Amino acid sequence: MRTPRHFWKTAAVVAAGLSGALVLQSMTGQQTSSDPSDGAPGPVTSKAETTELRMSGDGTSASLGKRDTGPFSMLGVTWSDPSARVGGTVEVRTRQAGTQTWSRWLRLDGDSGQGESGALRGGTEPAWVGPSDGVEVRVDGKGTTRLPKGLRLDMVDPGSGKVTALEPAAYAAEETETPDPSASDPDTEPGTDPGTDPGTDPGTVPQPDETVSEPPAPEPTVPAPSSSDPSDPSEPPAPEPSASEPSASSSPTASPSPSVSVPPAPPSTAPRPPITDRAGWGADESISPEEPGYLPGDRVKAVVVHHTAESNDYTCAQGPAVVRGIYAYHVKQLGWKDLGYNFLVDKCGTVYEGRKGGVDRPVMGAHAYGFNAETTGISVLGTYTSTAPSTAAMTSVARIAAWKLGQYGVDPTGTATLTAGDGGRSYYGKTWAKGAQLSLPAIHGHRDGYNTQCPGDAFYNKLATVRAWAGGPVSGLTLKSVTGTGASGSTTYTKSSVTVNWSATTPAALITKYELLVNGKVAATAAGTATSAKATLTAGTHKVAVRAVHQSGKTATTAAATVVAETTAPTFTTKPNLALRTGTVNTAAVPLTLKWKATDGAALKEVRLTAPTAKTYGPTVTSAQHTAKSGAATTWSMKAYDQAGNTATASVAGTPVILQESSATKSGTWTTKSSTSYLGGKSYTSSTKNASLSWTFTGRSVAWVVSRAATSGQAHIYVDGKKLTTVDLKSSTTKYRDALWTKTWSSSAKHTVKIVVVGTGGRPAITTDGLVYLK
Repeated sequence: MRTPRHFWKTAAVVAAGLSGALVLQSMTGQQTSSDPSDGAPGPVTSKAETTELRMSGDGTSASLGKRDTGPFSMLGVTWSDPSARVGGTVEVRTRQAGTQTWSRWLRLDGDSGQGESGALRGGTEPAWVGPSDGVEVRVDGKGTTRLPKGLRLDMVDPGSGKVTALEPAAYAAEETETPDPSASDPDTEPGTDPGTDPGTDPGTVPQPDETVSEPPAPEPTVPAPSSSDPSDPSEPPAPEPSASEPSASSSPTASPSPSVSVPPAPPSTAPRPPITDRAGWGADESISPEEPGYLPGDRVKAVVVHHTAESNDYTCAQGPAVVRGIYAYHVKQLGWKDLGYNFLVDKCGTVYEGRKGGVDRPVMGAHAYGFNAETTGISVLGTYTSTAPSTAAMTSVARIAAWKLGQYGVDPTGTATLTAGDGGRSYYGKTWAKGAQLSLPAIHGHRDGYNTQCPGDAFYNKLATVRAWAGGPVSGLTLKSVTGTGASGSTTYTKSSVTVNWSATTPAALITKYELLVNGKVAATAAGTATSAKATLTAGTHKVAVRAVHQSGKTATTAAATVVAETTAPTFTTKPNLALRTGTVNTAAVPLTLKWKATDGAALKEVRLTAPTAKTYGPTVTSAQHTAKSGAATTWSMKAYDQAGNTATASVAGTPVILQESSATKSGTWTTKSSTSYLGGKSYTSSTKNASLSWTFTGRSVAWVVSRAATSGQAHIYVDGKKLTTVDLKSSTTKYRDALWTKTWSSSAKHTVKIVVVGTGGRPAITTDGLVYLK
C-alpha cells in the first residue's frame, strides 16, 4: 500500500432534490487573498462541486437534469476506472451566473487521453464555460456501448483568492481535515471507485453529520513509480509530504529537493520567450506535493501540440483562472500528480508554466499517452475544431517549441523518431505496438500519436505554419517598395537616399533582425519588428535587397531591386512655346497650344505646368491645348522632373491680340452686320468677288476668325503677298467667332494677312469677325 497522494479539507452537503450526492471540495490547504489577476501573485483557492449522473437501465446512457449549482467556471465528466473510455457523446450546457441564459450544448472530448500513471479517475477534457450557476448533462452511448461506472459531473471554481458562495459560511472557522475522497491506493483494482469500499455505491460520500477519521500522519515512504505511460521509467523517489505539512510553492526554475536528480538546463539555439511561472498564475503547490519527474533520456525529442477543447470565450484576464481550473481538474478530480501539460498558451499569446520541475528542464508531463517519455506538451486554451488559434497564440507556440527543441539540437521543421511506450492508434487509423519506432514531425499534433481530435482540425491544419515559424527561415518575405524616389518599369531612381519597405508572414517575435543589402553588402540593420529601413547610395546603378535573420540564424533574402542614383537635372530640348489654334474665340478665352520637349539622361518622370494653371503631363507628352485672355500678357511656367527627383524649369510669355475687322484695309464692297454673337458686336460680310481685307501685325502666330453657315462661301488667304491657301467657310451648323485658319512662325516678326472673296457660285458671301495674333 502507498500513502495517498493528496489530502484536503472537505465539507459535504446533500443538495435537496438531486440524484446522488453533491460534494463541495476545497482545492487547497490554505486560504489566501492574493490573486494573480489582481497583480499580486500567490496561491489561489480552487474548489469543486461533484454530483453523480443517473444511469439508464441498460447502462448505455446517463444524464443529469437541469439544476442550480454553486458557482463554477470549468467542468468535466469523470468515471471510476481511469483506463476506461466513453464510447458515445458527452454533452453539457450551463447557465450563465446571475441570469436565466443557458448555453448551447457543448460536446466534451470523451477522453483526456494523457495517460498519467497512478490516476484515480478517468475523465473528459475539462471545458471552460465561464462563471455559471446551473448545469445539465447528457451522455449517449448510442444504444450499444455501455458507459463506464461511476459517472459524475465535476465542476471547478478556479477561485480568485476571495471567499465565494461555493464555500459554506462556517468554512473558514470550522474545518476538518479528511483524506481525499477520490484518492486511491495504486493497488486498487481496476473498475472500483478509488477512495470507497468496493461494495459501496461509488457516488456515495460521507454526510456532514458523519464522523470521518483522519489517518495518522504516515512515515516518509518512497513512492511507487509514477510515469506518464507504461514504458516510462520510474520517477526519482521522494518522501510523500503529509497533509499537515504542505509543500512550498515552487518557482519555475527552482530545483526540487535534493532527493531528485535534476537534469541540466542546456542552452538553446533559440531565445527563451516570456513565461508566466506557476506562482504567477496562482498555483497552489500544496495540492500537488510530489516531486517532478524528468524524461529518462534527459532530452526532449519532439513537441506535442494540444488544445484544451473548451470555450474560446474567455478573456485574456481570465487566462490564469482557466489554467488554475485545468490544474485543479487534473490533480483533484482525476488524481494526477500535477497539471498534465508542460506549457499552456492563452489566445492572447501569454505562456504559462504547466507541470513543475523547471521550464528549462526536460520535465516529464502527462499529455501524450505512450510518448510522454520523449516529448514536451504545449496546449492552447480553447477549442480549435473550426477556427484556428489567434496569431498571437500560434506565435507563442512556435517560440516555446523552438526554444525547447533548440535546447536539444532538434530542428523544428524536421522529424523525430519516437519509441512507443504502449500500443496505440492515431486519429487517422494508424496503429502500432509497444516499442514501435514512429517517425513524426518534431512539432506534431496530439492526434498523430493518439486517437483524439486534439488539437482540432483548424489548428492541426496550421501546424505546418507553426513549424515554419519556429524553425525558420522567415517566410513570406517580400520587398514591397522603394519609396522617396521614382520608378520606371522595374527600376527605381533616387538622388541618393532610399527607404526600402518590406513585409513577412513570420511573426516579428521570431525574427532577430533585418538587413538592408546594397550590392550584396549590409548597408543598414533594423529590428525584427521593423518593416522599413533607409540607406544612402552613391551615384550609379545598384542592386538593393532585404535579408531577414530568423532567431534560428537561418536567413531569407528578397529578390533584388535595381536602383539608380543620379543628380543630373532634366533638359528642355525644346523650350516652351505658344501657337494659336483653331476653335471658338472669346475675349476671355483665345484658344492656343503650348508646346515643349524635355529629356533626361536617366529617366524623365513628368513635366508640370505650374502657371498660369497647374497641370501634370507624362514624360512623352509634348503639347497641350489651353486658352488665354485677350490682351493680357501671360507667362507659362513649366518644370521637368526626372525619376530621381532632379528638376529643370523653363517658361514662355505671350499676349493674344484681337484685331477687329474694322481695323483692316478694305477693297470692294463690305457691309456691317451687328449681333452679340460677333466679337465686339459687329462683323463684315461681302459677296463681291475679289473684295478683300488685310491686316498688318507683329507676332509669331495668327488666326482668322469668321462666322460660318450652310450658305457661306470661300476665301483665298495671302500671307506677306503670297497666296497660301483657300478656305471654305461652309458649315452644316451655324458657328460664330470660329478660328478657321492659323499660321505660326518660329519667331516673332511683322506680317500681313489678306483675305480675298472667291465669289463661290450659289453661296458667294463670307463673314469675317477679325484677326487674332500672338505677340
